[in-house]
Amino acid sequence: MGSPVDPYFQRPVWLQASCCGNVLWAYNTRHLDLLEAYVQAKLRERGELAPWAPTSLVERLPTWLKTAKNRTEILRAIKRLRSTSPAGGG
Repeated sequence: MGSPVDPYFQRPVWLQASCCGNVLWAYNTRHLDLLEAYVQAKLRERGELAPWAPTSLVERLPTWLKTAKNRTEILRAIKRLRSTSPAGGG
C-alpha cells in the first residue's frame, strides 16, 4: 500500500509520525482534532465526537488506533504532529 497520500494531489501526507509500530498520519489539524477526540474519549458514541466528520471515517480507523492500551502513545504522537503542523500547532 505504501505511505499515505493526498487523494487529490497524490502527494505524500505531510503530518506523519511513527507510533505503536505503525504510521499515524493526518491530512491537517482538523483531522488531528478528530483523531485526538476519538482517542481521548472513554465512551465512543456515533456522532458525538465530531458531528462534522463522516461516520465512515471513524469506522475505518485501524484497530491499533482504536485500542485503549495505545492511548497514551497515540496522544503523544498527535502532540508531536501538532507541533510540526504548518498551521502552528494550536
